[in-house]
Amino acid sequence: MTQTSETTVPQTPARRLRVPRIPGDIMIYPMIVGLLLNTFCPQVFEIGGFFTAATRGGSNTIVAAILLFVGAGISFKSTPGAIKTGIVVLVPKLVLAAALGLAVAYFFNDNFLGLSSVSIIGGITFCNMALYTGIMGEFGDESERGAVGILFFTAGPAVTMIILGVSGLANIPVGTIVGSILPLVIGMVLGNLFPFIKNLLVPGTNPAIAVIGFQLGASMSLSSFITGGISGILLGLITLFVVGPVTFAFERLCGGNGKAAVACSTIAGTAMTTPVALAEVAPRYAELAPTAYAQIATAVIITAVAAPILTGWVDKRFCQGGEDLSAAGVEAIEEAIEEAVARDVDGE
Repeated sequence: MTQTSETTVPQTPARRLRVPRIPGDIMIYPMIVGLLLNTFCPQVFEIGGFFTAATRGGSNTIVAAILLFVGAGISFKSTPGAIKTGIVVLVPKLVLAAALGLAVAYFFNDNFLGLSSVSIIGGITFCNMALYTGIMGEFGDESERGAVGILFFTAGPAVTMIILGVSGLANIPVGTIVGSILPLVIGMVLGNLFPFIKNLLVPGTNPAIAVIGFQLGASMSLSSFITGGISGILLGLITLFVVGPVTFAFERLCGGNGKAAVACSTIAGTAMTTPVALAEVAPRYAELAPTAYAQIATAVIITAVAAPILTGWVDKRFCQGGEDLSAAGVEAIEEAIEEAVARDVDGE
């Protein structure tokens, strides 16, 4: 019986173009594509139809959709510990963002080494929720992980509008501010009352963010992106090494260990929606908006790279080896001492 052998030709796997992942890339990559098209081939945006409407039309509708989707993912089931942690790290961050932004507006003619009140307030107030969740998943406890539900309340341009409106820097009607918060609130209510609506809306967040990123890039030039990127490094450093330490100290004074404060010393990619939304309701900021996009985009990357490293250092330095001086840490140390004394008395 003759046995024939079949020769198998190894198949070479098809090569795929792998795009490197970076923090905020869902918004940053589409923004760069729009930026390059607007710089080298701006005529493409005048082709008409839905494409021109999506790139040259108003962006507020997309921002409202993003807030609706984000709100649907916020849970009302936060524990008291999570609520406390969220408030403790949120309050100093908001206060510092407002103080720094208003100081730049009043004392530096809204230009401190290229940074404006829009980029400072709009960037620093908006924590990177996804990154915070990831960091706390590794280093945090239940209350620190749950605090993200409180941090979500800074999502969107409403906080920046309130600060600039109350300070008198921008004439923003109360109705506009309420309308800026309303999509987030509606999303929260629908998402908590109807799980199927939550499952429907939440996946739409990333696609909507990509669309708004492309639209932002289509309104920028390469020169403004480069200029804004350089000053954006400064914005990231201010968030990490000015706002971060103060928030850390405040959390420690309130009985926390400081990890949540460091983990939330970031800027979210979706904070880039704030300048464009603000320019729609306060035209005086339209000129600052393109540079603010680029500054926030750069700061997103800077803070996202550094925050996990700094949180890990805080965890090792203050929360291990008996060095946690928070109320919970002190209680744990006291219990360990009592147990050691009891063992010594028993002769163990």
